[in-house]
Amino acid sequence: MKKLILFLMVITFSFGGYIEEAKKASKNVNYQKAAKLFKKACDNGNAKGCGGLGVMYYNGWGVKQNYFKAVELYKKACDGGNALGCTNLGLMYEKGQGVKQNYFKAAELFKKACDGGNALGCTNLGLMYVNGYGVKQSYFKAAKLFKKACDGGNAAGCYNLGVAYYQGQGVKQDYFKAAELYKKACDGRNVKGCNSLGSMYYQGKGVKQDYFKAFEFFKKACDDRDAGGCVLVGMMYEYRQGVKLDYQKALYYYGKACDMGLQFGCDKYARLNRMGY
Repeated sequence: MKKLILFLMVITFSFGGYIEEAKKASKNVNYQKAAKLFKKACDNGNAKGCGGLGVMYYNGWGVKQNYFKAVELYKKACDGGNALGCTNLGLMYEKGQGVKQNYFKAAELFKKACDGGNALGCTNLGLMYVNGYGVKQSYFKAAKLFKKACDGGNAAGCYNLGVAYYQGQGVKQDYFKAAELYKKACDGRNVKGCNSLGSMYYQGKGVKQDYFKAFEFFKKACDDRDAGGCVLVGMMYEYRQGVKLDYQKALYYYGKACDMGLQFGCDKYARLNRMGY
């Protein structure tokens, strides 16, 4: 019996080792090695390995992009008890990638993921309730799910719960609570949370009005490659709010937003450029 337990521990460690090595390889942009390691783990019955390989096929990392293959692997991961696999499979059904679009199936999978402890699954299910996709619309259920997601460490859940408090959807309107949640989301590198908190400071809602703070959070969003945040930083420089007037810096940030594909940034850049800045 002891030999059997030891054998099982060695096997478990081996598969876990594949996953860790695959993650390291992926982080180092060695996608082909990562894909091979995830495949080894998956072929040996490791659900996380199947989920990881599915991500590789979804993005075309180390393998030829194939949504159908990704769906197959996410399903294998989900059926094997990997909650993240259920979330990713739900996203495929929601978007209609590799499968026929089916909001009911997506909601069912997000629920399975959420019940299995995947916070992102809770956020996604909450958004289904907000929009009434695959479920009956309910802001109250959405707010509860966003809270569960936020408590589980999902920054997007915190942001969406902040929106619920800001708008008074499913909860009593509370700007102070909204600001607190946007801060938590921003700390978790959710750029929407950073921009929203910046707007709260700009307007003085739920917090004391502070253009310096507003600038700080807009810039944080921009630094995380959010085009909207970059435009807002540019506007703060152009209109001398929280920072010294600086048309050159405004032009730079408008250009940065434009390069990220935001037309409003392009328009702002063109206007200042015509003015000779």
